Parts: sequence; C-alpha cells; structure tokens
Amino acid sequence: MNLISRGLLALASLLLIGVFFVPLWKITLTAPQYPEGLGMLIWVNDITGEKPHDLYNINLLNHYIGMKYIEPEKIPELKVMPIIFGFMVILGLIGAVTGKRKILKVWVLLFVVFGVLGIIDFYRWEYDYGHNLDPNAPLKIPGLAYQPPLIGCKTLLNMQACSWPDTGAYIAVVSLVLGVLALVVSRLGERTTSYEAVQT
Repeated sequence: MNLISRGLLALASLLLIGVFFVPLWKITLTAPQYPEGLGMLIWVNDITGEKPHDLYNINLLNHYIGMKYIEPEKIPELKVMPIIFGFMVILGLIGAVTGKRKILKVWVLLFVVFGVLGIIDFYRWEYDYGHNLDPNAPLKIPGLAYQPPLIGCKTLLNMQACSWPDTGAYIAVVSLVLGVLALVVSRLGERTTSYEAVQT
C-alpha cells in the first residue's frame, strides 16, 4: 500500500472507535397514550431508553401484547459486537502500519460480511420478538404480529413504530467507505508503478 492508502485505512480504523460511544440504531414508538413517543437506543454493548423510563414503558407494552421483555444482559449479540468492532480496529491499524494490501482486502471483506450478517441477525431478532408471542397475553389478536420494521415506519395497532440507523451506524458506513477508498487508491498506485516500470 502507498502512504495515502495506509492513512485512509488508519483513519477508517480509528473512526470505528466512535461506535463505542454513540448508539447504532434507534427504534421509536408513538401512540395516543404516549404522544411524546418512546425511544429505544441500540448500542454496541447495550440497549437503553432514549429517555429515563422509555425502556421500562416499552417492556410494559410488550408484556401487554405478549412480546418478550427486552433484557440487554440476555442478548448475546451485545457481548459479541464489541469484540468484532475491537478486532476490526486492531486489524485495520495493523494493516496501516505494515502496509500489506492483503490485510486491507481482508479488512474490507470482513467489514462487508459482518455488516450483512449483522443486518440479517437484527431482522431475525425483530422477527422473533414480533412473532413469538405469549399465548396468555392480556391482548390477543389472532394473526397479528408486532414485528417492528427493519428500517422505516410501520403501524402496529394504534402505534407507529419507526426504526432508523443512528450515529454509530453512520460512523461504520463512513469507515467502510474509507476502507474501500484505501483499496482503490492502493490499486491505482500499483498500476501507476507498474506502468512507470514498463516505460523505463
């Protein structure tokens, strides 16, 4: 890798540290009984309410319609994601220091794979919470599921559920773009060097 590629990879890797300090995703619920809305923030290692009692109130609603309680300490992904992001930071920095393009290629490939698997797993998690309902719930409507949207908004009974990426997800996207750019610059640099060698 040339110096520019190594700098881009280092920047991409260091930028990923930011996901540990901001939410990755946000789900909001609005309804007549909650006009100010309820917000749930998904972090790399935790799930919290946007406001102090939001997660508690969301769990109350979940219980009423038969959905499982959202208990962050019981969600294995919240233990795995910090390891994955930490690994990507370290691997990227190793690639930037050593200048090995193979490490850059692996970094970009793993980033894409982890991203796709993460989205699939998030959808599966939402599906399970929205479809695997308690048959003894106070409110039962045959055939109705309460799965929130993966992205966008959806009406569930008298509630509007919206799911959107938050700051951490945008940081991850920018990091990936920088990594891909580093790969492109590295490839162009290699072609230029090869061309100059042929000319001489």
